[in-house]
Amino acid sequence: MPNIQFNYLYRDGGNYKKSGFAIFANPDNIALLELEALIRSKLIDHEWFYVDQWKLPDLHFDTWDNELDHTFHEFESIEYTEEAITSKITLAEFTGLIKG
Repeated sequence: MPNIQFNYLYRDGGNYKKSGFAIFANPDNIALLELEALIRSKLIDHEWFYVDQWKLPDLHFDTWDNELDHTFHEFESIEYTEEAITSKITLAEFTGLIKG
């Protein structure tokens, strides 16, 4: 059964981007469409989320401009992968965080 890769990015005020991902084991064989529907239902304005609330690595750049930069990250996609897991939390824990 394939793992699930969650792809996201941080885009600063100058439109510089830094991409990241987390890979979760999928022992319950959760369908991508079901997971994506849950994720999209909890995004801010259909795009953004706070990495600390979902326990994902922060992708902010080392420099910060209070006039331009913000604290949220942007959801890109989810996909099946055969790559090894990278997340310290389970997919069930992750979906629990998303549900709030």
